[in-house]
Amino acid sequence: MAVSMLALASATSGAFAQDVKEISFINCGDELTAGYAEYFAEWEAANPGFKVVPEIVGWGQCQDKVTTLAAAGTPVALAYVGSRTLKQFAQNDLIVPVPMTDEEKAAYYNYVPDTVTFDGTQWGVPVAFSTKALFWNKDLFEEAGLDPETPPKTWEEKIAFAKQITENTDAAGYGAVAKTFDNTMHQFLHWVYTNNGSVIDADGNITLNSPQVLAALTALRDIIPYSEEGPTAYEQNEVRAIWLDGGVAMIEASPGAAIRAEEAGMNWGVANLPLGPDAQGPGTLLITDALAIFKGTGVEDQAISLAKFITEGERQWAAEMAQGLTPLRPLEPQTAELLAEKPYWQPFLDGIEFGGPEPLFNDYIGLQNVMIEMVQSVVTGAAEPQAAIEKAAAELEQYK
Repeated sequence: MAVSMLALASATSGAFAQDVKEISFINCGDELTAGYAEYFAEWEAANPGFKVVPEIVGWGQCQDKVTTLAAAGTPVALAYVGSRTLKQFAQNDLIVPVPMTDEEKAAYYNYVPDTVTFDGTQWGVPVAFSTKALFWNKDLFEEAGLDPETPPKTWEEKIAFAKQITENTDAAGYGAVAKTFDNTMHQFLHWVYTNNGSVIDADGNITLNSPQVLAALTALRDIIPYSEEGPTAYEQNEVRAIWLDGGVAMIEASPGAAIRAEEAGMNWGVANLPLGPDAQGPGTLLITDALAIFKGTGVEDQAISLAKFITEGERQWAAEMAQGLTPLRPLEPQTAELLAEKPYWQPFLDGIEFGGPEPLFNDYIGLQNVMIEMVQSVVTGAAEPQAAIEKAAAELEQYK
């Protein structure tokens, strides 16, 4: 009887193991996102018969691997992707929609749902959020004869301050980003969104060729003489390193720059991004990453459930704070406590109200390359702003 019972138990165990369905999940980075192991265990306990199987893929290969698997017809159930890729995935019928209720949308900061929306439908669950603010070196301001406690509030002041610093110190006034790298487009969009500009509207019309964007590109051109030498050689993290070394006085950066400045013992400040003449209020580019649920795995509903579970308010907040990310939702009392403990967070939240999402194009790489070429042509003096914008706007039509 004992042998029979043991055989029965073994058979039952084997059958149960066979019945368990896996939810494969690609997590970008060097390690599993903080808290996810515990969240997976909680979700599995509430959803017997399903097992989350995460795979860690480095940032440099993550997006390509997710795309390759989906295109080959062997997708993962759930994957961390840049929200900018969702339109392309959706139009190629590779992912399923993840509609938000009005209550879910209202829980996020302004425009966050827009970063995963096109044709009125949401195609992913926001999972990471980035905003930028202006950082300045107070010692360089003082050395140049500027008030170290007063940052520029307008583009005009930013250019004037950069000129004064360049002419009166050994440092450059401003850290310009113009390398052949994705954040060259991102950094230019900060200028666009601090002047009420846009690249494409909700109806799919290219809006790049506008007075607001022309003013942004012209202002960028005008500050280049007071920037580090050869800006086409630098992406944003490299410019941040120059700032930390005292080589430039002003940069636009994420909250991580504050942590590094404190570690370096710098005398620094952070403020809202300076505004253009048509600005309606503080602005910034609003970049999100998202969890996408891929089609054809047989566990789409469970993957949606898991994505929403791990990004629920307080769980998401804990993951954001562990990674130094801008909060996706204005949770209370968490937000008030964050600002009380670290007041430098305020500008990163202020810019959300009048910020704008990363443009959603069917061919994101095409968009990126056109925007980088436009910026570089003006930064190097190869083209005037108006001609560069007209050329870029015409080229973007094929990628939207």
